[in-house]
Amino acid sequence: MSENELSEKQKMLQGLAYFPSNKQLQQERAQAKKQCQLFNQHDIDDRKGARRIIKDLFGAVGSAWIEPPFYCDYGYNIRVGNNFYANHGLVILDAAPVTIGDDVMIAPGVIISTATHPLDALERRKGIESARQITIGNNVWLGAGVKILDGVIIGDNSVIAAGAVVTKNVPANSLVGGVPARLLRSL
Repeated sequence: MSENELSEKQKMLQGLAYFPSNKQLQQERAQAKKQCQLFNQHDIDDRKGARRIIKDLFGAVGSAWIEPPFYCDYGYNIRVGNNFYANHGLVILDAAPVTIGDDVMIAPGVIISTATHPLDALERRKGIESARQITIGNNVWLGAGVKILDGVIIGDNSVIAAGAVVTKNVPANSLVGGVPARLLRSL
């Protein structure tokens, strides 16, 4: 099948340039936003009900707890392992797969974004975007306000310092911080 024969969703999922304004993609984002709204307004005493919403929204989820509010674009591209905890204000823009391992802790205000736009202004004005997968290993801690950008792989046992903007892969057992994030030391 040639690129011209692919749907915009197929292009998105294959990491090709696509139009997010496509009706199917708009509907899928709207559905995910409704699920996020349900989760964010869910009775705080009904943790099982809140977990059910997340299980229905995500592609796969182990034992996990997310503090509201939480926002995502599609949900079905998110896979989370066991013993996962995310504090308030997590945003996952999941146009491409986001895979998060076991025993991961996420502090408040973290943004994980698979989406990117062309650097060329004429291309950007066309409304095109693309997305690249993000993978976060096991035993990772993302500090408050961390931003993980498209295509990044974070190795097991790593810590990303508060406020860091991660634009490149992080080796296992590393402490990174800064804007853009750089290796501070091995752990």
